[in-house]
Order: sequence, then structure tokens, then C-alpha cells
Amino acid sequence: MPHAEAGMVVGLFGGSFNPPHEGHVLVSDIALRKLGLDQLWWMVTPGNPLKNHSNLAPLAERLAWSEAIARDPRVKVTAFEKTLGGSYTAKTLARVKALNPKVHFIWIMGADNLKTFDRWQNWQGIANTFPIAVVDRPGATLSYLSSKMAQRFAFARVDEDDAGVLWKRPAPAWTFLHGPRSTLSSTALRDAKSPS
Repeated sequence: MPHAEAGMVVGLFGGSFNPPHEGHVLVSDIALRKLGLDQLWWMVTPGNPLKNHSNLAPLAERLAWSEAIARDPRVKVTAFEKTLGGSYTAKTLARVKALNPKVHFIWIMGADNLKTFDRWQNWQGIANTFPIAVVDRPGATLSYLSSKMAQRFAFARVDEDDAGVLWKRPAPAWTFLHGPRSTLSSTALRDAKSPS
């Protein structure tokens, strides 16, 4: 787990990064800028329980690819979820919070994940643990209105203009961040490399 000093504001951006791409970098840039983050941890997961693992590259490769593409020094690439022995985000985040009680964390996700967030184990627990920043993705812009998470936690939505102080809000609190959008996706990149 990367080191963070007490009082720092740290974004947590989890995913398979299979492979990482400029869309991940763009989400990171938007989050760093709009949320005023001191660090952003790319949590490269051993594997998403909701996804097929047949095309999942080895963790060491995905880490190396991620380190090569994450150019901002505030971005820390890590796979500590494997050492924690879990594959469910809710358990990982609870452990992160327990190990870093004086760090202000924000969970960051793409709007494409917001659409299916209610399928995650203990998704409401995640929303009640950390503030959440949802970054716009092509084809998912309206998920902040239609998703179960957005509807369930509509009362906790923070205006995008106040995103810089999201970390001060007790959970549940979430915001939707607009900005440039990349059409790149790991799935499309894998499909392009597959022999037809």
C-alpha cells in the first residue's frame, strides 16, 4: 500500500486495467484536478468478480503496463488488494480506511461502472464509507440520473462546483465530474488484439 501522510486527500481508482489506456489517464487527470487530490492510487485488482477472467492478463503484466502509462507522479500504481486477500471492493476499502485512519479518501469510478454499481457486493456500504466521485464516460453520461446508486443516494449528491471539498463531506456524499471523454476501453483494446 502506498504511503500517505495524515491529512492527505487520496483518490482510490480500482480496476482490472486489462490493459490500462489513455482513458484511465484522462479519468485520473480530471480527478486530480477537480478533487484537489494529493495522490491517486490505481488499485490494480487481481480480478473483478463480475467479469470473465479468461482474457485477464497476469497481474504483474497489468502492473507494469499501468506504471508505464501513469505519468503523473501523484499517481501510485499498486496491487495491494492481492495481499489483503480479497476481491471485493467493500472489504478492501474497509481495510484501507482501518490502516489509514487520518487520510481523507475518495472512491473514484467511471460513469460506466455507476450503471452497475448496485451489483457490487455491499455497494451501499461503499457509499456509506467514502465520498465517491463519478467521472463521465462515453455512453454513460445519464447514469448519474438513472442508476440505482444515484437514485438511492440522490440526497447526498454534491454539486460539481464543490468537488474540491468533497473530501470534507461525511459519507454518503458523491459528485459527478464532467470533462473530456475518451472512447477507449480495455474491452475494445483486447478485442482489437484478438485474432478474428
